[in-house]
Amino acid sequence: MRRIVSVWLIDWPVTVWRRSATRARRPASPPDPALDPQNPFALILKNSRGAAILHALNPAARRAGLRRGQTQADARAMIPQLICKPADPEADARALTALAVWAERWSPSVSLDPAGEGLEGLFLDVTGAAHLFGGEKALLAQIRDRLAEAGIPARTALASTPGAAWALARWGEAGGEGAIADEDTVRDRLAPLPVEALRIDAHTLAQARRFGLKRIGDLYPMPRAGLARRFRDGAGVGLVQRLDQALGFAGEALTPVRPPPKYRAWRTWMEPVEDIEGVAARLAELAADLSAPLVRDGQGAKALTLTGFRSDGGTTHLSVRMGRPGRDAAIWLRLFREAGLGRLELGFGLDALMLTADAVELMTPRQGALESEAEAKQAESLAALIDRLTARLGEDRVLTPEPVDSWIPERAERWRPALGRSPAAANGDAGRRPILLLDPPEPVEAIAELPDGAPARFTWRRLSRRVTRADGPERLSPEWWRPRPDDRQVRTRDYYRVEDDAGGRYWLFREGLYGREFSGAAEERAPSWWMHGVLP
Repeated sequence: MRRIVSVWLIDWPVTVWRRSATRARRPASPPDPALDPQNPFALILKNSRGAAILHALNPAARRAGLRRGQTQADARAMIPQLICKPADPEADARALTALAVWAERWSPSVSLDPAGEGLEGLFLDVTGAAHLFGGEKALLAQIRDRLAEAGIPARTALASTPGAAWALARWGEAGGEGAIADEDTVRDRLAPLPVEALRIDAHTLAQARRFGLKRIGDLYPMPRAGLARRFRDGAGVGLVQRLDQALGFAGEALTPVRPPPKYRAWRTWMEPVEDIEGVAARLAELAADLSAPLVRDGQGAKALTLTGFRSDGGTTHLSVRMGRPGRDAAIWLRLFREAGLGRLELGFGLDALMLTADAVELMTPRQGALESEAEAKQAESLAALIDRLTARLGEDRVLTPEPVDSWIPERAERWRPALGRSPAAANGDAGRRPILLLDPPEPVEAIAELPDGAPARFTWRRLSRRVTRADGPERLSPEWWRPRPDDRQVRTRDYYRVEDDAGGRYWLFREGLYGREFSGAAEERAPSWWMHGVLP
């Protein structure tokens, strides 16, 4: 049976503003009247006509008779001492997403409920997990208490459908058994609640009240088809759908903030962990707990995320990736140390840690040839080295060359992250071309026999060198379909490997051909010599 927890975050925009203002205050600053819960306070927004309206209110402002959607001018006329601040809906949405990630301590599947009119909240799918927290009643109490400790007023309810849990959290009994409903009691729990608890819009609500439908129980004896026809503009269809969703006759999908991991391990503690050494010690326990189900299912993890749940209501994360799937807990610990456990922001301490396998692959046994055992070990060692360097330096800083279909040397390779890639095998030009190329090639003054002779002497970087041995040319045709950035003619290259009298070996090329790409006319550009690299 599906079990869904609905968390109603009462006055969520005001809570976000208060927490932000409290963190921004300096210790010696005077008291802020807006932070006093006894003072009427409101957040305002501009409507389409440019008028300021009340977007969110604190309890003191509601007790004074103010309401959401009221203009600021009318509110000030009623309560002259009303304190108003600009609202920031984008910041509220970001904070709601961050809180949803923090709530993953109770469920791997947490969804947002960004309802308007001050009804923002969360949905937690706790199917099969309530016993881990002492039962459903204890789970709801723990969620409320932890949110209250973080300064977030909230109400919770648990039911077999999201619609029923939503209605009970906002209009049902605050806490206790009345906030919990199963398939047998959901009808009785919802019957006395107002019709607006079905999450219908204002237009549908107005029509329902005009027909005398004030409670959800008033809808039970009415035929579904007749109820749908009674309303205008298809509003009755939406009302029937919401009723069926709440009672479990129609399905309702929830979209988690983050896809729930198939493999995860987590632990909580009574006292917060306040140092990195304590985190490292508990990480070893989590790694062992996560490795066991992977071994059982024949899977290996390629990406891991360590999530720390802070006692102040925040979260901190650290992720590592591997080129090959694995399930060795010792290797995971080494990668997290390389990634830097010190990057975790502990705040006032962590009271829970969660280790998740974000990407898994099936690990199939492979039989290696006896004569290639050394090569297999070398490949495994190289993959482990790439994993460690990537964890320490970052994925975009450990690169490997990848071949590209091009004859031009500077275009024949490109750099890609080495994680998960086999280093490029040496091609047939190994030893015939430099390992590193000059970018861009540097000009050279050369003396050579025309039209295709190797240079006999050349000057590079103000030093003249006499060539004693030469090999070439290696002719590379131009890529005529790729024009040069400076609009110059794309020309043929003749490459030469030369050695000077001091033993230095160089890779030069002549750009342009005598007789074909240069005939000696004044308007033509003569062939030129360039240094492209130094050979080992």
